[in-house]
Amino acid sequence: MQKTKILSRLLIFLFIVALLGYAGWQLTRKSPVEVELAAITRGTVEATVVNTRAGTIKACRRAKLAPAVGGQIIKLPVDDGDRVEEGAILLELWNADLVAQYELAKQQLATAKSRQREACIMAQNAQRESIRTQQLVSQGFVSPQRAEDADANAQARQAGCAATAADVKRAQAQIEVTQANLDRTILYAPFAGIIAQVTGELGEYTMPSPPGIPTPPAIDLIDDSCLYVSAPMDEVDAPKIKIGQEARITLDALPGQSFAGTVRRIAPYVTEIEKQARTVDVEVNFTEGSNYVLLVGYSADVEVITDRHEQVLRIPTSAIRQQGKVLILGQHDRLEERTLKMGLANWAFTEIISGLAEGDQVVTSFDDEGTVAGVIVKPKTAQP
Repeated sequence: MQKTKILSRLLIFLFIVALLGYAGWQLTRKSPVEVELAAITRGTVEATVVNTRAGTIKACRRAKLAPAVGGQIIKLPVDDGDRVEEGAILLELWNADLVAQYELAKQQLATAKSRQREACIMAQNAQRESIRTQQLVSQGFVSPQRAEDADANAQARQAGCAATAADVKRAQAQIEVTQANLDRTILYAPFAGIIAQVTGELGEYTMPSPPGIPTPPAIDLIDDSCLYVSAPMDEVDAPKIKIGQEARITLDALPGQSFAGTVRRIAPYVTEIEKQARTVDVEVNFTEGSNYVLLVGYSADVEVITDRHEQVLRIPTSAIRQQGKVLILGQHDRLEERTLKMGLANWAFTEIISGLAEGDQVVTSFDDEGTVAGVIVKPKTAQP
């Protein structure tokens, strides 16, 4: 009986000790670390290169125009933002003297043509008279001297006709010279587009830029029907870029929007604006229409796609740690470390060649220092 009591007390004591030990373990053990997880799936992975500094939207054609001569502006039919057709008059300088010279040249041409007709008619008549005189000489009605005089007169008249033809050509050339001088005072649109800026007002004087002294153009004309992006790429990435490669264009002015593009030109030289960051300018065309009004001068970023693999295992690039290691969710919610063999990669996704299987869950957040292999974790709940 006594032994039974002692055994019972011993069992109670051991139970209390175990209960206290379990309570202490519960109080001292670490709670599971909250982590963000991402499942391994299949999808597209692209190798890309991006510009080192912001690019710029440019127009395929942009002309900063000024008249070939200086003078006072008497006509300015356009304003900033106006659309014009090819050949439209943009600006005209005072040219009354040239207009008068042009009218005088036209009158001189008309006079020269009248004199030419008169001289040539007289030459034809003298030629006929010479022929008749020669016939009369053969019949003995007139002397040979008379025939020689008639022939000389016909030749002289013919020379007069030729001389007046030269006068007509000279008058035509004078008209062309005057017209050329007149055209130098009128600024025409070399192509259809939009007026970006007008420098000058009616009555003001404008002058062409002297050599070596840049001055603002009188008219800045942009063909906004054709736009492209010029962006500087790091010289290390330049050999990967080829004309015709696909690209994506993003604009600070239109966040969240992406435009398809194609590489149209690669500069044949390296820009040395920054000695430690040399770049190669790459031009990219927009390959699809846009419902947005894109302005020349917008800042733009270009992502050139140099390679693409479809339907491959991929992992968020943010989940990869140093030396290609990742943490995956293992049995009993414990983290396990794996080393990956990787293929194509970009800032968003990296191709997995080996090391993980579809459906595995990897850790994408490493804010907590306790996020290491062997710890127990739980998925982080989304914030409301």
